[in-house]
Amino acid sequence: MNVSTLSFSRPDLAEELDRCSPEQLDGLDFGVIAFDADTLVQRYNAFESQAAGLSPQRVLGQPLFTNVAPCMNNFMVAQRFEDAQEDGSMLDATIDYVLTLRMRPVKVALRLLAAPGGVFRYVLVQRQPR
Repeated sequence: MNVSTLSFSRPDLAEELDRCSPEQLDGLDFGVIAFDADTLVQRYNAFESQAAGLSPQRVLGQPLFTNVAPCMNNFMVAQRFEDAQEDGSMLDATIDYVLTLRMRPVKVALRLLAAPGGVFRYVLVQRQPR
């Protein structure tokens, strides 16, 4: 798979990310945080690790919305994943957001992806150019 074709806004992105190796995820130019039904982080790419200043060792296996990114534990992000899981519905939403944990406020676009029966759920982070 050619990761250069995987853009932040690609329509079938969740399915493509499910098939990516960790090395392919590391080649992307946006942050990828993949988590399971228990919200434990299972995949965390190099772009996001560097941008957030958190090593994969510190993030992998940790609950996303309480230990890793509590600034996303709200109705705009975490609740949307809960609602989609409860309803068995597809989630594909892109929102403007401000990350505030462990850093100065940073404007980003978040893409929230979850599919019924999907391998992982995703928070994708696209940082705004300076």
